[in-house]
Amino acid sequence: MAQGRGEDLATALEESINRAIQYLKKQQRDDGSWPEPINMPCGMTGLCTLALLSAGVSADDPTIAKALRYLRRFSPSDIDKTYSITLQTMVFCRAEPARDAPRILENIRWLERTQIKDGPDRGGWSYPGSSADNSNSQFALLALYEAERVGVRASDQTWTFAKEYWEGTQNPDGSWGYRRGQAGTGSMTCAGIASLVIIRDIAYQPTATVDANNRINCCGSSPQSVDRVQRGLAWLERHFTVRQNPQAGSSWLLYYLYGLERVGRLSAQRFIGPYDWYREGSAFLLELKSTVAQGGIPTDYWVGPGLENDPLLATSFALLFLAKGRRPVLVTKLKYGNAENWNRHRNDVNNLAAYTESRWQMDLGWQVTDLMAASVEDLLQSPVLYLGGAESPLPNEAEQQQRLAQKIRDYVDRGGFVFAEAVCPGGGFDEGFRRLIAMAFPEPEYALQMLPPEHPVWRAEEPIPSQYLRPLLGVEFGCRTSVIYAPPTAVSPSQPRPSLSCLWELSRAGRGVTFAPAVQAEITAGLNLGLNVLAYATNRQLKYKYAFFNQQSSRAVRDNVRRNKIAVAELLHPGGCHVAPRALNNLLEAAADQLRLRVELSKNEIAISDPALFDFHLAFMHGRNAFRLTDEERKQLRLYLERGGMILADAVCANRAFAESFRREFGNLFPDHPLQPIPPDDPLFTEQYGGFDLRFVTRRDPQPTDNTGKSEEMFRQVRPELEGIRLDDRWVVIFSPYDLSCALERQQAIGCRGYSPEDAARIGINVLLYSLQQ
Repeated sequence: MAQGRGEDLATALEESINRAIQYLKKQQRDDGSWPEPINMPCGMTGLCTLALLSAGVSADDPTIAKALRYLRRFSPSDIDKTYSITLQTMVFCRAEPARDAPRILENIRWLERTQIKDGPDRGGWSYPGSSADNSNSQFALLALYEAERVGVRASDQTWTFAKEYWEGTQNPDGSWGYRRGQAGTGSMTCAGIASLVIIRDIAYQPTATVDANNRINCCGSSPQSVDRVQRGLAWLERHFTVRQNPQAGSSWLLYYLYGLERVGRLSAQRFIGPYDWYREGSAFLLELKSTVAQGGIPTDYWVGPGLENDPLLATSFALLFLAKGRRPVLVTKLKYGNAENWNRHRNDVNNLAAYTESRWQMDLGWQVTDLMAASVEDLLQSPVLYLGGAESPLPNEAEQQQRLAQKIRDYVDRGGFVFAEAVCPGGGFDEGFRRLIAMAFPEPEYALQMLPPEHPVWRAEEPIPSQYLRPLLGVEFGCRTSVIYAPPTAVSPSQPRPSLSCLWELSRAGRGVTFAPAVQAEITAGLNLGLNVLAYATNRQLKYKYAFFNQQSSRAVRDNVRRNKIAVAELLHPGGCHVAPRALNNLLEAAADQLRLRVELSKNEIAISDPALFDFHLAFMHGRNAFRLTDEERKQLRLYLERGGMILADAVCANRAFAESFRREFGNLFPDHPLQPIPPDDPLFTEQYGGFDLRFVTRRDPQPTDNTGKSEEMFRQVRPELEGIRLDDRWVVIFSPYDLSCALERQQAIGCRGYSPEDAARIGINVLLYSLQQ
């Protein structure tokens, strides 16, 4: 199968993952194992089980439960092979780490004992009686790392020796071979990069410090060293391909792809050079799978070069690439200028993402993206952009400044969220960022403003104690605060307040390091504030990476506008008519995409009193403020509706003030035809007009849970609740007291009562189709 259109690729990937899961399940034997290679007990069983767990199969699934019972029968002395013991360890860590903690510890001690302790191979692992190789050594580190993440630690010496080994086996060109001194290959270079990233994470030393007086110091100079990871990535970029194992031809191709996924994910690289490693790799895997289709019907499994007779191994490697590489991106850290500026705290976002992952119990990723080089479409693959630094983020040239401002506006306009912070005081970041936002949002109503005490970011997940509150500024754009900025502040005239980035950096102090309770409390508050912002920005509703493969550039859509298309007016009114600026366009785009309707996407903002209103058969109206119409506006609306026009309206986030004003004003238009509930059996809610069956829809009804102001997001299956005015046997006004607009923008903030994005679009499309047939 060729890569094809984005939506085809995304659908095919989802199907391929599900079919691979079913294939591996069907191949399991009655005792819980899979057929094992000779002299490799538990190897294939460990690999197949790990692939299934990584693809989202739960530990209590019968297949996994049987596999765990089988693997628990074998001790390290029974197995006595690095590959098998490391795979068994990773399964235990992933499935039920608390239950299997003694087994994990026993395996880690075996790995410590079998690590080579002297000679040129010190720090590596090998087959019994052989010299160290980078494949065994890589798998040993993967197991040690997963054990560390669940609280089972190897000794410092083990990690120190491993660091010496991997640094010593890197070739001068940045690559790694199978053994020391051998020519570099793609699979072994991926092993080296991932191993050094893991070691750096374990031997972590924060770039912020805490002195003897418990004062946090955020902005000292960062130590500079030779970056071996970057040298490895540069080699991989120079030789990048997903169709071969670089410098090794077709040998171990799928093993290489599994390593490539690990490099991209652990190093937080969205691209390797200009290459979208996950998209290219997943498209190739689909193509490779099609070559073994039987009678034109896709198989449930993979084979590959050198693995033609081993579909279990090939399918496990392919599934690990697809499933682990698709993890949702939580936040993107923006790169600009020099690293000392944007990356002063190298592990800040990594630590925040790991904290969020542990709190939400979700597999999450984060990434680094070049702010100037990325397109809007690139940025939209992340729901949150983190922009932090010491110096101004604005480029020097005026034209580039305008281009950057437009990029930020386009990103936010399409549902993105910007989280920015002046990481160190005294630099130019504060002035530069304020200028950037003023350029991106020149309208007075979108100016940066102080967030009030009742804003959800102070308590979305965890309430922030009053002593750790800090000024936060925001831009109210669309249906929520879409930009949040933490400016530099001070605890006292001589002591700047630690930045959030600094606190995130310190949240992992290093092995064996602890802080005083007061310092730790401030660090925890900083983590929780970051967690709250991410929860507010995402609602915990994140997409797999391949869900963005089908996103079309809206600029390309706009360039495609032609005559004789369906056009809808957007009513200007004093009730907050700009609160969701893209809601109508997104509805029309959904109609075009799902029903192939020809729609006009250019904005048609029309004042209620403007005679041009009569050029449109349908008008859209939303808001979140109380309002009152003039006599002239009431007269025009009544005439418009009597002459065949129609209005679709909603109260943004179920705003009561707007709903009450709407009912009052439209009730006055037709005293004999007041707004009434539209019956659930009305043809509007059926497929009669070419739309969707809407007898039941999903609606979010947040419920308060305690006196802290936190609310629980409740999703209910309900009948749609719409109100309408009926004239001459047709609905001329259709009003939703629950939110449609923020859902259409996919920007529903915490506490926003309304329909799901999918059902909001379906309701709007049904109304649009109804209006065309009246």
